[in-house]
Amino acid sequence: MTPADPKPTFSLVGQMLRTPEEITRVLNSLVMRGEPIVSDLGGGKLLFRSRLRFVDPTQAYIIIERSADEAANKALLARPRATFHAEPGGWRIEFAAADPKPTSASEGAPGIRLRFPEIVAGHRRREDERSSPPPQQALRCIVDEAGVMPFDATMTNVSKGGIGFLQYDPTISLEPGTLLKGCRIESAGGQSVVVDMEVRYSQMMDLADGTQVQSSGCRFLNLSAEETARIEELFGLKP
Repeated sequence: MTPADPKPTFSLVGQMLRTPEEITRVLNSLVMRGEPIVSDLGGGKLLFRSRLRFVDPTQAYIIIERSADEAANKALLARPRATFHAEPGGWRIEFAAADPKPTSASEGAPGIRLRFPEIVAGHRRREDERSSPPPQQALRCIVDEAGVMPFDATMTNVSKGGIGFLQYDPTISLEPGTLLKGCRIESAGGQSVVVDMEVRYSQMMDLADGTQVQSSGCRFLNLSAEETARIEELFGLKP
């Protein structure tokens, strides 16, 4: 097992960590701090709550504690993969792990073993994107229109840092690092722009009317000057 990092840090504002060394550093920090990790297994209706116990990048697996909720344990073990998040201090750390299985007797207290995450995403809460100007007009977005499974969403805001915020059906789960191809953002006046995006993080949120939606911060990819200008026009970012 890899020893826990004695000086845990979370300096990963808006980052997508992909190397085993970087991922291990952050996950071991969660182990040291005893930070709760949460996975939404049912659109906000069933939450798996646990803690990381072991991180082993060499053998490419992690072990998490079993939840106190046995229904949540069964739901997690029935899935091929799940997305987890932790919120230490003002940070939000998110990662996906696959192939959950009960630990063996030789691995200590009962737990759940999963494959080592390929990506860890992190951002500082109430960062640049959260302190943007007042909410802009929400626009329809056909997400992943050039991909495998397009779906409707609403783009509620765009920050100066090139991040767009999607709200969509809570039963849909977008993991950090997911590439969304050919997303069409449409205005009420018929104007549109087609862009590729990368999911940075996702979380459940409650709207003012009590409705729950998934919300994802997404980074625009490879925007041309023309596409940048079109987005600025659609969201009223131009002075």
